[in-house]
Amino acid sequence: FVMRPVFKLVAGIHSSEVFTATALLVVVGTSLLVSRVGLSMSLGAFLAGVLFADSDYRHELEADIEPFKGMLLGLFFIAVGMSVHLGLLVERPLVVIGLTLGLVAVKAACLFALGQGAFKDREQAASMAVVISQGGEFAFVLYGMAVGYQILDRRTSDLLILVVGLSMAVTPLLFAVYVRAIRPKLKAKVDREFDVAPDEATPVIIAGFGRVGQVVGRILRAKGIPFTAMDSSPEHIDFIKKFGNKVFYGDASRLDLLRAAKADQARIFVLAIDDVEASMRTAEVVKANFPHLTIYARARNRSHAYRLLDMGIKHVIRETFAGSVEMTGEILVDLGMQLTDANSVLARFRKHDEGLLLRNYKHVNDPKKLQELAASARAELAQIFAQDAGETPRKSA
Repeated sequence: FVMRPVFKLVAGIHSSEVFTATALLVVVGTSLLVSRVGLSMSLGAFLAGVLFADSDYRHELEADIEPFKGMLLGLFFIAVGMSVHLGLLVERPLVVIGLTLGLVAVKAACLFALGQGAFKDREQAASMAVVISQGGEFAFVLYGMAVGYQILDRRTSDLLILVVGLSMAVTPLLFAVYVRAIRPKLKAKVDREFDVAPDEATPVIIAGFGRVGQVVGRILRAKGIPFTAMDSSPEHIDFIKKFGNKVFYGDASRLDLLRAAKADQARIFVLAIDDVEASMRTAEVVKANFPHLTIYARARNRSHAYRLLDMGIKHVIRETFAGSVEMTGEILVDLGMQLTDANSVLARFRKHDEGLLLRNYKHVNDPKKLQELAASARAELAQIFAQDAGETPRKSA
């Protein structure tokens, strides 16, 4: 409620210095407010980071703080390293090593189980489990607070800090072993590099060259309009190229690949990605970094359409809607209706449903209101068709 209007105002100044200074003000201010209620300033900085992560301007913030990130992380870990009591490793080696391996093993096992459920892929789940099996750096902040509030004694805190620090040191070694010995057995095919590097800029970029993207591409090619197509499935790319299609392998949600595809020189961006979350990530990146592009977005369903509309995308096309309407037109003709009459019915229905979509969008978080709108929409549509036919509309049950 506060940050969005403030950053919108600051962004309008078009000064990266003012933008960065405002971000720092939010971090310092949040830290001071949190410290005033008796909590850690580090916790306040963490909360400010959470606020930024949910901000519409997070990509610009990331770009602004990139030069400082490595330096500040280095200072943080230097400070952590200076607080590690390495003498405990000599005094109690079995306890320290056992706790470290136990932490890594238990966390990796939990992450692997979660990854299996989320990704349905053993290789992705195992990669996640190994890469983030170490203790988190926020543990150092929590242990310091625990000692300050006398929840933990200093010796226990020193032991836990050493264990978390060693888990961080062990993780790169585990990952090296995993890459060399384990991942080849889990991964059927070695990853290939993204190859988005068109010879020249094109007016249209198609992200996702599946069912929808291919239809768009075929029509554009038939009319002699050049385009750049991107898809993130290497198997899909190899199959499509067998039929003479020029498609690049790349993740359209990555800013560097969009720049390589010369998105800054394009006019139209066709968002035809099948996966809803990947589609939303790509839309966010394009809206934030290439505001001049007109986005035509494919929506998997009504909820996906609402999310796209919420981002300010005006051209949202529901993938099942057009096909269903066209099929209904053929059914009406086959039942004996004249083609012109059938087209008129479909045109009225399409206009009515698109208007209903926009009306419902305003009340997307109010289920009761949506039910009322659905009931009134059915009655309204029946009345429209009855008037066209010169009949008195029947009351709907």
